[in-house]
Order: sequence, then structure tokens, then C-alpha cells
Amino acid sequence: MAPCAHSSSSPLLTSKEEEKYADVKWDELEFALVPTDYMYVAKYKQGESFSEGEIVPYGDISISPCAGILNYGQGLFEGLKAYRTEDGRITLFRPEENALRMQIGADRLCMTPPSPDQFVEAVKQTVLANNKWVPPPGKGALYIRPLLIGTGAILGVASAPEYTFLIYTSPVGNYHKASSGLNLKVDDKHRRAHSGGTGGVKSCTNYSPVLKSLVEAKSSGFSDVLFLDAATGKNIEEISTCNIFILKGNIVSTPPTSGTILPGITRKTISELARDIGYQVQERDVSIDELLEAEEVFCTGTAMVLKAVDTVTFDDKNIKYKTGEEALSTKLHLMLTNIQTGVVENNKGWMVDISS
Repeated sequence: MAPCAHSSSSPLLTSKEEEKYADVKWDELEFALVPTDYMYVAKYKQGESFSEGEIVPYGDISISPCAGILNYGQGLFEGLKAYRTEDGRITLFRPEENALRMQIGADRLCMTPPSPDQFVEAVKQTVLANNKWVPPPGKGALYIRPLLIGTGAILGVASAPEYTFLIYTSPVGNYHKASSGLNLKVDDKHRRAHSGGTGGVKSCTNYSPVLKSLVEAKSSGFSDVLFLDAATGKNIEEISTCNIFILKGNIVSTPPTSGTILPGITRKTISELARDIGYQVQERDVSIDELLEAEEVFCTGTAMVLKAVDTVTFDDKNIKYKTGEEALSTKLHLMLTNIQTGVVENNKGWMVDISS
């Protein structure tokens, strides 16, 4: 197998180390699907318990054209990452939080989820089966995608009689390749979620409705779209795939998880880290006017981790925010990634070592 590509500043892997890795050009890794070797599959039928599940070769699955996921969108997904540390260990970041969030989402969509223990154990098995796809330290992470979908055939609108819990993985680099901050466009026409809907769970159906806004924004040169609340159209809610924070003075504010935005795990983590270094963190309604007057704005999510916002465009206003080495976003990003990659001691219990 040929050695992986490396930048001139990176040491070459030794032949012994090469055996641990798949044939991937790690320095060219993007946030895109790179199929790995194996996936995890477990089944549930009404009246029974979830099957134990097994690791199988990665590939297509067979599904009824009348499946609940295809006809009525009965499906959830999660996203988390595995990291390789400098001393060679493989770790997961807060997998139990993803397991609990799937439980909440399953209840909202009338689905039966795997237990939290089975969820976490399945993630561990899947990562270990694909361990050679976990990037070298500092080269990215192994993205893990658990799915819970209604695969049983159902014609009328009802809960599917069978569910499949499936996990696949892909090595990934940065979600946004550009080193500069995000340039967001505020969408004041379309709404992502409304009170009483499914905006607060990670339903598969939440994501395709944002595509029109996202495509239009990107075609105009923006990085992403910021959505407003459906009730008033005056408060900020979410980006297409992540949470948002603003900073003014010593106060960090983020919209509340009151049913219309996803309770992000990175969001929860960043709130705690900001408190640790002396900032007040408020979960409250944040108006578009407050956004335009903020000193800093940044976004959080499993895929992007934490990314500063450089500018926000709303109507005819284009506001620029503080970024760079002295920004709070930079400090918080370093704090989080140092924990995730094992650079600093894990004293919060967030990292789970699964090295075989």
C-alpha cells in the first residue's frame, strides 16, 4: 500500500504506523463521504426487543418501498466523532449524550430506540471495526452516523412495525474548508421550525426543507443561512446545521432549547467551557437587533466543532464581527479541541477511551 500524502511540515509515518491506517490522503480530507469497511445493524419488531446487532460489511441495505422512512419520514439520525490521540488511543466525545438525544427524538416520532447502553456499545464496536479509518492525530476525525429508521412496511399513517438501527462511519476533515470566519445570510422568508413541531429533535425531515435557502445563499457567496423564529420573525434560531452564540461584554447568549432548535451537544459543551473561564451564559430569546449589535458571533456543532462568524447580512445591513487570535471563539475552540484530541487531561468525563 502506498504511503499517505503528507505536507512538508508533517513527519512521515513509519511503516509500522502505516499498517494502522487506511490508504487515505489525510491532508486532503474534507467533510465528505469516504466509505469505510464496516457498519452496524440491529433490528426491532413490535412486541419484541431490539436484536443484539452485528457488524457487517458496509454496503446498501434492502428496504420495502412502503417503509415508514420512505413514505412518512419516520427517521432520526445522530452525529458524533472518534479521535486518535498523540499516544495512539481512540476516543469518543460524549457518546452518551447522543444516545439520550435519540431516546427523546424517538419518543417524539413514536419510534422504539435502542437502549442508551446498546447505542454506546454499538458506536464503540463500529469504530473499532473501522479503526484504521480514524485519522492520524491532527488530521481530522472519524465521523459516526447512527440512524434509527422505520423500515417496516406501512400504508396508512402510523408507527412502522419494524425499525432498523444502523451506524456507518467516514473519516472527515473540516466542515468549512476556509480558514476565515463564516459569512451568514439571514433568511427572513423561510422558517426552519415552529413551536410544537420537530425542530427540537434530530429528525431526518428537518434538513431537506433548509436546502432551498442554503443553495440560494451559497450561490450568492454566503457560507450558510441563519433562520429566524416562526412566531415573530424577530429572534434568531439556528444555522442550517448548527447552533449560534453571540457575545457582548461578558455575556454569551444563545437561543433556548424550547422545542424549535436542536439541543446541540457541542452547544452544551461550549456553554460549560465559557462559564468555566468566567463568562455569563444565558439561554434566552436573542433578537435580530441584538445579533447586529454583538461583538462576536460563533456557531457550534459536531461537524464544524466551533466556527467564528465574520459577517452577517440582513436586508441591506452587513455587520462584521471580531475574529482572530484574541477572540473568545478562538479560545473556546482551542479548549474544546484540546480536550477532544487528548492534548489536555480529560477531567470532565467527556472522553471515552475505546482503544482495543
